[in-house]
Amino acid sequence: MDKRLKNKNILVTGGAGFIGSNLCEYLVDDNKVVCLDNLSTGHMRNIDSLLDHSNFSFVEADITNFEACLEVTKDVDVVFHQAALGSVPRSIKEPRNTNAANITGFLNMIEASRQNGVKRFVYAASSSTYGDSVSLPKIEEEIGSPLSPYAVTKYVNELYAEVYSKLYGIETIGLRYFNVFGRRQDPEGAYAAVIPKFIDLLLRGIPPTINGDGEQTRDFTHIDNVILANVLSATTTNPEALNTVYNVACGSYVSLNTLFEEIRAILSEHDAKVAHMEVNYGPERVGDIKSSLASIDKAKHKLNYQPLVQLKEGLNRSVEYYMDLLKVE
Repeated sequence: MDKRLKNKNILVTGGAGFIGSNLCEYLVDDNKVVCLDNLSTGHMRNIDSLLDHSNFSFVEADITNFEACLEVTKDVDVVFHQAALGSVPRSIKEPRNTNAANITGFLNMIEASRQNGVKRFVYAASSSTYGDSVSLPKIEEEIGSPLSPYAVTKYVNELYAEVYSKLYGIETIGLRYFNVFGRRQDPEGAYAAVIPKFIDLLLRGIPPTINGDGEQTRDFTHIDNVILANVLSATTTNPEALNTVYNVACGSYVSLNTLFEEIRAILSEHDAKVAHMEVNYGPERVGDIKSSLASIDKAKHKLNYQPLVQLKEGLNRSVEYYMDLLKVE
């Protein structure tokens, strides 16, 4: 993986979360890293191993607090803005909370970065921005209408980033993540992502439930691909690569039914009982995109991005991680 990001002062917002903690871990040996998190969805266990590192510091604060944002962006070279309230279903249930974290929080952080002279602002965008667009693969310049409050907030982030780069000269890059999975993704809770949830339930002998018929498709993206895309975004010297957005994905898709079968096959090598388990089906979720497949041509050409980990290898790594986490023999 790219190692050109060295000797920088870095802020990772949402740094105790799934993606943020992986970024902190990757960056901390070669850079000074400040991790900001309010611990609403992040966990201290994700960064416990970093707390004694001389290059690492943790700040518990909320991005809706502008003064806190101003304080943590002082003397920072690069901001990796990962903090957000994720999940389409949660945004439908709690639109005001989602708006506060994802729009007010984003504006606070990019404005604080501007005021403190941060050179580059790399932020987590989302494939939910494609909304009701039915064209495949998803191309950055062609989006539809949003299908959830969450999608609205992530699109507003992109609009603010574009305006800030034009008005104030701060270098911004947005990364539209497609169904990220891997180590430290939380398998618990109502809004848990599908891969850790499938693995967790199967390991405990509980049939998972798929919302809808299971034929909806997703472009699942391993966490190591996401770390690579963030580092490339922070280090690129190509002027044409700046002040825009990129899909971060593998450029291939799989149905949820096939995904379940893949995970079941891997787990059955460790526990023969899993081989006979079936999936249950529930009602479709409101606000869900039916089919998702990313074009990664733009990221390849402008950032030199190339996925490091494909789905099958990523699933194997994830199964090993959760088996170890749950102490499964």
